[in-house]
Amino acid sequence: MIAVGAQAPTFTRIDHLGREQNLAAMRGKRHLALLFYPLDFTPT
Repeated sequence: MIAVGAQAPTFTRIDHLGREQNLAAMRGKRHLALLFYPLDFTPT
């Protein structure tokens, strides 16, 4: 688990428009919130 307030590890993902987004490239340039949730309609 990552502690509350800790920096997120660097990773690259594809956004909803198919563009590659790199966390390291955004760090320090803008505010960013990361949200992770289980798939919709799955048991919890």
